[in-house]
Amino acid sequence: MQLGIDSFVAVTPDAVTGAAPEPVQRIQDLLDEIVTADRVGLDVFGIGEHHRSEFLDSAPAVLLAAAAARTKQIRLTSAVTVLSAADPVRVFQEFATLDLVSQGRAEMVVGRGSFTESFPLFGLDLDDYDSLFTEKLDLLLKIRENTEVHWSGRHRAALSGQSVYPRPLQRRLPIWLGVGGTPGSFARAGALGLPLMVAIIGGEPHRFRPLVDLYRQAGLRAGHAPEMLTVGVHSLGYVADTTEQAAEEFFPGYAAMFTKIGKERGWPPTTRAHFDAQRGPAGALLVGDADTVGRKILRVSEALGGVSRFTVQMNAAAVPQEKMLRSIEILGEGVAPILRG
Repeated sequence: MQLGIDSFVAVTPDAVTGAAPEPVQRIQDLLDEIVTADRVGLDVFGIGEHHRSEFLDSAPAVLLAAAAARTKQIRLTSAVTVLSAADPVRVFQEFATLDLVSQGRAEMVVGRGSFTESFPLFGLDLDDYDSLFTEKLDLLLKIRENTEVHWSGRHRAALSGQSVYPRPLQRRLPIWLGVGGTPGSFARAGALGLPLMVAIIGGEPHRFRPLVDLYRQAGLRAGHAPEMLTVGVHSLGYVADTTEQAAEEFFPGYAAMFTKIGKERGWPPTTRAHFDAQRGPAGALLVGDADTVGRKILRVSEALGGVSRFTVQMNAAAVPQEKMLRSIEILGEGVAPILRG
């Protein structure tokens, strides 16, 4: 099983001091995190895409290219590219260029995103939420397979044999489909034979098993080989030297961020009782020491019928940078050997 980290490059104020990092320093911290992840042998680092004041990840390909110049082995991916609000030609060009810069380490996870700010920002109609994504995914996959592209759709000008350059170093640039909890999204990924990245940020992970089964069944019906139907999981988490330390360091920032988001979505404030339940054996949070987190990941993988990649989003709380780097070290040196063993 591959293990990695996802980041939204948050500039959330510290829950205790109220101080927020300066953007220029936060970007340098991000690059240090990726270098550390590479050094301790983690498999992948992903950067999300948001267009909000609390995140600095509106241009993930640029950040990943900067990381590519400072790393040697780790794979570099988006998490996710909001394809509904992007031009697939430009997305492919950016990640093909990243693949060349990184010497064949680029990937992308494409999805519709969990926020909607990009639609008015780029002049799009939210009523076209699904049709935009379906159409643009079709174009992106055609570009991956063909240098000269013939395609037409409703939301973008047609292509009548134009060539898309550069081409990536990898013969087929890896494209994962990022999904939440919509059955149609799981079935679509299976029908297309795309690897699946499931975002499980709350609740009980085992409840996603019927949806993962739906993905695999749709893939087999479409004629795709079982080994093509790869499942990954993205979860929130944080690792420290002890489970108690991990919980105490992660909770304040986690509660502050999810209470803020909850106000927008009608959720109740995040309580310590809710947090403790989510980091318990059945919950989605991966918070604890290396053994606790490693064994929980294995249980989730078993519950979902086998997971090939697990990525942990650790910047959901404003943890000081020295503690974040220590957490990454424990993830690579303590958790990864449990999964690989």
